[in-house]
Amino acid sequence: MIFKDKRIGFGLTGSHHTFPHIFPIIEELIKQGAEIVPFITETVQYTDTKHGKAKDNVEKLKKITSHPIITTIPDAEPYGPDKPLDVMIIAPLTGNSMSKFANAHTDNAVLMAAKSTLRNENPVLLALTTNDALGLNAKNLAALLNAKHIFFVPFGQDNPYQKPSSLSANLNELIPAAEAALNGKQIQPIIVPYSTKNVLK
Repeated sequence: MIFKDKRIGFGLTGSHHTFPHIFPIIEELIKQGAEIVPFITETVQYTDTKHGKAKDNVEKLKKITSHPIITTIPDAEPYGPDKPLDVMIIAPLTGNSMSKFANAHTDNAVLMAAKSTLRNENPVLLALTTNDALGLNAKNLAALLNAKHIFFVPFGQDNPYQKPSSLSANLNELIPAAEAALNGKQIQPIIVPYSTKNVLK
């Protein structure tokens, strides 16, 4: 299996409603032999929402991965030179984090891990979930689409009539997209048709 013995960084940013869809994907990667190194932002670490308590999400992630969760920039930085990742996945990637990443604003553990991975010319895989990807953030999306070693989980408009600027990744394609990224390829098609089946409740 392609993921056997691979060290995969998995970063979560603050799109809390996607976490129930993300945790089974992490479990599947582990089942396929991957070592998962979890990274989270401060928003994930400390913010309670209607979708759940922060401490519960953190504990679940720690239980699934059996790995200390990386929460600080100093702890994330060694995953470049000293403990390189085979691929760094950010899922979900919010619009706020996308904007920072596109503009080299590294202010949390997730973005530091991504920066460190790019330093090694290893792939970074992004799974968008943002209400403004086709709005003010469109220029940042364009910058990342054209950047070396950055790949995307296929995405589409999740609610084009009520939220026309919103894009969300089809998380059913995350594992195939990760396999492609490990081979230096972008899975296609990258832009998928809108479907109510892909809307995350």
